[in-house]
Amino acid sequence: MLVRAFRVTDRLGNAFLRISAWALVASLEQAASLKRGLFGILLGVWTVVFVGSLNTVRRTRQTAQQAVQITHGAVEATASRRQQIMVQRAAEAELKPTIQKDPLLVQNRALSAFAVLLLLVLLVIVVLQTGNDDDEPGIPAGAAGQWPEARGTAPPTAIFPTAVPTATPIPDPLRVGGSLAYTMREHGQLDLWAIGVGESTPLRLTNHPADDRDPAWSPDGRRLAFASNRDGNWELYILDVASGAITRLTYTPGFEGAPTWSPDGAYIAFEGYTQQTQDLDIYVISSDPGRAASEGALRVTYAPGPDIEPAWSPQGRQIAYTAVRNGNQEIRVIDLNNPSEEVALNLTSSSNIDENHPAWNPDGTAIAYTAVVDGVEGVYIKSVGEPGAAPVLVGRGKMPTWAPNGSSLVYSHDTGQQTQLIAGTPGGFGAATDAISLPNRVTDPDWTAASLPRPVVESGGLPANPDLDGPLFVENERQKADGLYGMAPLNNVSAPQAFLSDRVNDSFEAMRIRVLERAGYDFLGTLEDAFWRLDRPPDPGEPRQNWHYAGRAIAIQRNLIYAGQPTPIEVVREDREVNTYWRVYVRVVAEAQNGSLGEPLRQIPWDLTARGSGDVEDYERGGRLKDSVPAGYYVDLTQIAEDFGWQRAPAQRTWQFNFGAIQFWELHNTGGKTWTEAMLELYTPGELDAFLSEATAVPSPPPLPTESPTPAVQRTATPIPPDLQ
Repeated sequence: MLVRAFRVTDRLGNAFLRISAWALVASLEQAASLKRGLFGILLGVWTVVFVGSLNTVRRTRQTAQQAVQITHGAVEATASRRQQIMVQRAAEAELKPTIQKDPLLVQNRALSAFAVLLLLVLLVIVVLQTGNDDDEPGIPAGAAGQWPEARGTAPPTAIFPTAVPTATPIPDPLRVGGSLAYTMREHGQLDLWAIGVGESTPLRLTNHPADDRDPAWSPDGRRLAFASNRDGNWELYILDVASGAITRLTYTPGFEGAPTWSPDGAYIAFEGYTQQTQDLDIYVISSDPGRAASEGALRVTYAPGPDIEPAWSPQGRQIAYTAVRNGNQEIRVIDLNNPSEEVALNLTSSSNIDENHPAWNPDGTAIAYTAVVDGVEGVYIKSVGEPGAAPVLVGRGKMPTWAPNGSSLVYSHDTGQQTQLIAGTPGGFGAATDAISLPNRVTDPDWTAASLPRPVVESGGLPANPDLDGPLFVENERQKADGLYGMAPLNNVSAPQAFLSDRVNDSFEAMRIRVLERAGYDFLGTLEDAFWRLDRPPDPGEPRQNWHYAGRAIAIQRNLIYAGQPTPIEVVREDREVNTYWRVYVRVVAEAQNGSLGEPLRQIPWDLTARGSGDVEDYERGGRLKDSVPAGYYVDLTQIAEDFGWQRAPAQRTWQFNFGAIQFWELHNTGGKTWTEAMLELYTPGELDAFLSEATAVPSPPPLPTESPTPAVQRTATPIPPDLQ
């Protein structure tokens, strides 16, 4: 009876285990099918991953089957052993009449617990095999769309995580401190100014009615050497910044400018021009006024052509300067131990780029300078030891000066009639920079480590000169009853229509007087053109929307470029971005050619007359550079015109082939208005529309007054200097 019960129980247990194993395998198959479905939805096109899932399921099924076989074997062994024990106990039970608990109940309970434990183990194996795919090869994280190199190979694991790149901290270019000196143009006049680095209030250092410029700090930061024409011609002076005392250093009848100190402060190098040499050269003079007067200056350069803008090396025995040779400006370095220009280092040596304003870094290994490349003015750096290496661009601007520790530079960048002093880091082009915004045009910045003296800071600097503190002119405008403005006559001016708009005539008269004072004669007393009537067609190459029609333009005599040698004017070509401009210099009268008026030219003028020389290349490029820089003294007409609101006009696109499109002779005063707005100050909208449509009925011009609202200006009989007559 007991044996039969045991057999029944044993068969039922085996059946239960087989059913459980079959159910487990079916569950695994269902799980694998579900997994394939999910992966098919998420990664439909990625077949490899799908195949990987099937392989995983196969391995899982094999694992489960092995587990079932092991379990079945264990069950059979257990059943056989249990059968032997039961037979033995049954025999003992026949001998012992004592009643005991049914052993099958205990064994069935133990077997059930064992089966439950086995199921739990199998479930854990299933979860581990089907739930964790991170160790399987597939699409690497962060690289979606890239297939693995080989299946079955786990992706490499980095021992150390890759550091996330961070932005390199940009040093503060102005953190060095110290003081900046510079020249600022205000009301048409130049003065010396200074500002503490990191401060916001500029301080005026000079307020003389004459021009002061080219400041250069002494090595100790206590004095400034500068150039001034306060005593007639241009000479060198030294300013004691703390006390304000000024000492004259040179007394030569000529021109001196652009001083630079030797590292020990004992000497000053400068650019000089004399009647004997008729050329700009580099000179050296003692910084002690007594010795300078007794010993004089030592000439360093002798080659024909201007040598300008010297910069003394911190190492003491070298001077960098700008040399104008063979139609090109280059930075050269001459050694005072062997001051021969034949062995001087040509640092830039570029045939189509003009460089200027060299500045040594504090350790004397590199030079920063200004260069115009493709019409863009920029600051560059070049190693003195590697002149053949490519220059490093710092930023857009000009006239660089180094920080006392050599970590950064400051240079000027003009925006309209204002300037920003920009601080940049070598090799940091395009990085954020610090800037000092100034209200007027600024040149010649120079940086020293010394702070400005406390008395100068506390005083707020010198006051403006009362004779110069005010506008250069005042327009006396008269508006008519209909809201339009009339025309004003130009006193004693020879021109086909000597009239200008009543809104700009006073600025012209003030500019005319300034040119008379600077050049020594009434250059603007004779004009080629002023006001145009609407029935006058523009010349070939000139735009129809011409400022002459608005009474806001003048034209100097263009034929002066043919008036013998030396010519009364010189024209320097300036390419700025996509435009070509012209800077016009007027030669001063013969009586002032001793240096009492004007200053020498530093650039080679453009020879527009070469267009008719018969040379095909000269014609195609609209002329050529002159063979050399003309000797003598000139005034910058373009700069004077800007002081009074008159701007030069860019050349038209066809200027190389069309003489009328050159327009070096044109100056206009827009007053911040568009051409249409300026025309509507003189004409009604209907009259302007008729003019623009070229109707047959051209409106009559505004009435021209017969009386002059401005005083007469005395002028010479001819605009050509007496020495050229």
